[in-house]
Amino acid sequence: MWQQLKIQLHSEDTSSFEQILFDSDAISISYLDAEDQPVFQEEPGATPLWDYIFLLCLFNAKKDLGSLLNKLRCSTKVLNNESLNIELIEDQDWERSWMKDFEPMQFGEKLWICPSWLSPPKPNAVNIKLDPGLAFGTGNHATTSLCLRWLDQADVGGSEVIDYGCGSGVLSIASALLGAVKVHAVDNDPQAISATIDNSHRNNIPDDALTTYLPEALPSLHADILIANILERPLIDLSERFAELVKKGGYITLSGLLEEQIPSLLSSYDCWFDMEAPQIEQGWVLLSGTRKS
Repeated sequence: MWQQLKIQLHSEDTSSFEQILFDSDAISISYLDAEDQPVFQEEPGATPLWDYIFLLCLFNAKKDLGSLLNKLRCSTKVLNNESLNIELIEDQDWERSWMKDFEPMQFGEKLWICPSWLSPPKPNAVNIKLDPGLAFGTGNHATTSLCLRWLDQADVGGSEVIDYGCGSGVLSIASALLGAVKVHAVDNDPQAISATIDNSHRNNIPDDALTTYLPEALPSLHADILIANILERPLIDLSERFAELVKKGGYITLSGLLEEQIPSLLSSYDCWFDMEAPQIEQGWVLLSGTRKS
């Protein structure tokens, strides 16, 4: 039996609170998104964080947390005192705990994401075998779902694709399995590069069909499709670069956006792309368009 303490903070305050918690005999601390926000790693090697997070702190069941709770309730940096709570957690097989919650998911007509340890429910579908323990991007988030459904209905066969901000590689692998002849998977996080390579091997993608790059190593090319599921600021900053990477008549697909961010993105891309009406799911947005001649 364990005690789990949950604390809501702004991400900039995590370091100071971690020290307080470890000094109070915390066994482990995990981060949890407090606002369903995707993250984009601005600097290689940095730890990407959401703006607002929950710290989930594990303590021995016999530890008296009364004085720690009083201290936290007096802190102005704790964003919601009502969120402070202690939950008793039973000992369990943690691996099996998260494995049982990851079920096969369908996106559009052809695409499925299936846990690597389960048999696909539709063997003749386009099945992506994925291990969610390796990285971020399992299809659960609305932005990933929007991108997968866009790929499902797109004419990917025979195309050259750039997946910018590849994460787990799920969009790169989907593109390759849908018939792309070449996929360029780009991320500024070396862990994402490793995860993409591992997951591509799990799906038997040939090495020459899917190549990974750090952003500065991506060669000059003119792709048929560029898909980027990151965040508003980097999407705006990269708009001219993306226009250079997509051939005339090629497609761009952007996600990781909220509805209120649509105007700023359209104003950044309208000069290079004929943009289509937004697709919206659970407040998240996908924008797509065609490169102008």
